[in-house]
Amino acid sequence: MRSTTTLGELCSHLDMTRQAVTQHLRRMEDANLVATIRRGREKLHYLNPVPVQEIYERWIVKYGRQRLDALHAIKKRLDMGLPGRCGT
Repeated sequence: MRSTTTLGELCSHLDMTRQAVTQHLRRMEDANLVATIRRGREKLHYLNPVPVQEIYERWIVKYGRQRLDALHAIKKRLDMGLPGRCGT
């Protein structure tokens, strides 16, 4: 998908009705995930990466780090042939 896409262009790549795509886009706009710009009769849609980045930083990085640290500790103990729990 280009940086901006019309509804018609989106519909041509999806196995959904135009009405269903419009409803999804409206919800994505309400969630600030998609922004729109009017250009004459066309309405251009583009992804807003800011909320996705905020979710990534708030949740994925925060909880993913703990999981990666635990997996690293398990691998380290297994490589050394040590039994027992990780982090003890």
